[in-house]
Amino acid sequence: MANHLIDPFRVKPKTKVRLRDFDPTWVGGNKPGEHESKEEADALLQTNLKRMAESQELLWASAQYSILIVLQAMDAAGKDGLIKHVMSGVNPQGCDVVAFKQPSAAELAHPFLWRYSQRLPERGRIGIFNRSYYEEVLVVRVHPEWLEKQHLPDSKPGRKLWQQRYEDINAFERNLTHNGVIVLKFFLNVSKKEQKARLLERLENPQKHWKFSSADLAERSYWDDYMTAYQDALSATSTRHAPWYVLPADHKWVSRWLASEILVETIRSLDLKWPETTKEQEIEIRKALRLLQKK
Repeated sequence: MANHLIDPFRVKPKTKVRLRDFDPTWVGGNKPGEHESKEEADALLQTNLKRMAESQELLWASAQYSILIVLQAMDAAGKDGLIKHVMSGVNPQGCDVVAFKQPSAAELAHPFLWRYSQRLPERGRIGIFNRSYYEEVLVVRVHPEWLEKQHLPDSKPGRKLWQQRYEDINAFERNLTHNGVIVLKFFLNVSKKEQKARLLERLENPQKHWKFSSADLAERSYWDDYMTAYQDALSATSTRHAPWYVLPADHKWVSRWLASEILVETIRSLDLKWPETTKEQEIEIRKALRLLQKK
C-alpha cells in the first residue's frame, strides 16, 4: 500500500528506529511553515469515517479477511480517544475492542501469546487491542521482576530473552497474515512535555479525576527506559506483513486523522468483492420477491 501521506510514518523493515527522528508535534504540510489545520483534519476524518463504513460492510460481507489494530503508547497518549473517534464510523456489531490488563494466574500459566490468541477478530471483523502482546517486551522489559510470575524455565532478563520474544511475535503475526488477519500496529508518539500537560489536566480538572492513576506518575519516571524498549521493539518487529506506524500524538486530531487514513486505505487495498449469488440463491430470491409482492 503506497501512500505519500502515510509512508513517512511507517517503520521500514530491518531499520534501526530512533524516536527522535519522529516529530510528535507534527501537524502536516510538506514544507516548513505549512500546516494542516484542525478543522481541515476533522473534515478529512469525517470523510474517512464514511469511507470506512462502506469498507467495513464489504469486509464483513466478503468474510475473507479480518483487521487487527494494535495500539501501544505511553500513558495519556490518546489511545482511548482514538478508538472513540476513529471507530465511530463502523458498525459496532463488526468491531471488538479488548483492553488488556495485568494477566491473571490462569493466563500466566500459559505461553505469553496465549491470552491474545483467544481474542483475535473473526473473519469480516475489526479487532482492536488496546495494549497488546507487546507489553511483554515493553513493560516487562522495564520491570523484569514481573518475569518471576511467569515461572519460565529460563527467565533471566537480557538481550537473548527479548530477541526470542521478538522472534515469537514476528512468527505469530506472520501466521496471522497467512490466515487472512491484516495486522496494523500504531504507536502513538507523545512527547514527555505533552504527557505532563495531560496528566496535570487530569489532576486539575475534577471531571477528569477518574482518569488519574498514581501508577501513571510512577511509570513516567521510567520514560527513558520505555523509549529504549519501544525503539528496540519497533526496529525488531516492523515487517512488510505487519508494519508499525509511529503516529505523532501531541495533537490528538493528527493521530486520529492519520489512523483513519491508514485503516481505510488498508481495507480498500484488499480489493474485496461483494459475494456472488449462486443460481440456487437467485431462484430463492425470485421466489421470495414474488411472495412479498403478492402480500
